[in-house]
Amino acid sequence: MALLGSDSAVCAVDGSPKRQRVDDFQNEGSLIGISLDSPNCRQSNVQVELDPKLDATPDAFGKVSRIAVDAAVAFLRRQSCDASSLDLLPDAEQNRRKLYDLLSETACNACNNSALLLGPRGCGKTVVLNRVVDELQEQYPGRICAVWLSGLLHTDDHCALKAIAKQLCAEHDLMFSKSASFEENSQFLTSMLREYSLSHKSVIFVLDDFDLFAQIPKQKLLYNLLNILQSTDSQAAVVGISCRLDADQLLEKRVRSRFSHRKFLFLPPVAPALKRFFRSALSLPTDSRFPFIEYAEKFNAEVIGFLSISNFKAAIKNLRRQPKLDSLRDVAVLELYLLVSMKRLEGKDRETYNFTTIFKEYKCLHDTHNTCDLYSQDVCLRAFENLLERQLIAFVDGRNHRNGIEFRSVKLLVSSFEIEEGLKTSPVCPMVLHQWCAHEGFK
Repeated sequence: MALLGSDSAVCAVDGSPKRQRVDDFQNEGSLIGISLDSPNCRQSNVQVELDPKLDATPDAFGKVSRIAVDAAVAFLRRQSCDASSLDLLPDAEQNRRKLYDLLSETACNACNNSALLLGPRGCGKTVVLNRVVDELQEQYPGRICAVWLSGLLHTDDHCALKAIAKQLCAEHDLMFSKSASFEENSQFLTSMLREYSLSHKSVIFVLDDFDLFAQIPKQKLLYNLLNILQSTDSQAAVVGISCRLDADQLLEKRVRSRFSHRKFLFLPPVAPALKRFFRSALSLPTDSRFPFIEYAEKFNAEVIGFLSISNFKAAIKNLRRQPKLDSLRDVAVLELYLLVSMKRLEGKDRETYNFTTIFKEYKCLHDTHNTCDLYSQDVCLRAFENLLERQLIAFVDGRNHRNGIEFRSVKLLVSSFEIEEGLKTSPVCPMVLHQWCAHEGFK
């Protein structure tokens, strides 16, 4: 409980008798007895009550409004970072129930299972699996062990099997040997699964980016894990996550024959469901979890107005700010010509090029269309140096050379997409330059 007054503030979290006095109120955020970013304040059961004396003056009301805003920001940040507190999309919720029933069979009836969660990135596959594992561990305490592997991190069978052994050793406080061979780790895994089965415990192997595991030559890890499921001496499940819908087709015949071919398809959310999800995620609770009830009601009434296409585009634009694009907006028209010339050279499969070849390409384009933007080689060389200073291009070999910069090989530090976007936002870009950039065969 935190009591806010004009002279002091007292805070207690989770019923703790610990209290803290705050005497300095020069900063409006210090009216709360604990920091909003502290670990204690991240707990959802922190309660805050206002002293009635605080509402006596208009100035105090302004401070309370500021505290409400800070508390709302802290709550929404905490809620957005904790996926377990958010509502699932309808399609994901349906798959959650099916996956829970499937893994419950492994935990209750010792039925070994395997399944794949397939769908595009960002549709809730990992969130659903995390929630199902948490629910099973809560319902069957001490009987569920989850082993997590990633195809991006564990790029070969030996590395992946070592990660499995390391996680199982950490789960049971056993000594892990870094020098163990593949066969020794395989024997350790087999013996651990036998012990799990005798003690009616289950192991869930989670393979994130399952398609990357399927691209490992010989697929020894997948074969060993799926072959274990055929034995009565184990009590385990294998769950793969992939954004490739044909992930199961990447399996070899001997591996595919041991896979159960259970697939849970996650579809991209439709606009109405996505809007309901965001509204739920961005709403403040109007119960004891958030102390400023009146502020929460007003905030929730305005959430719908936030969820507009223009606001989403503005937010995405801010999140994806690229300094290279900002630099391209300010370059001169001659520098744009040189960048487009380099892009066209790369389109012609030129692995290396220097200022001399770039100037020839620029001169060729000008002679073909007889544009008014014709500059001498010395002027183009100064523009070339400006691009080096702006770090839009760089030398292939960073070491110093006695040769002049016009003979040293360079490379682009901006992508083709960034060049095209820079041309669109540049106020000095001529139309012919757009055509040269968009169509490499345009002459």
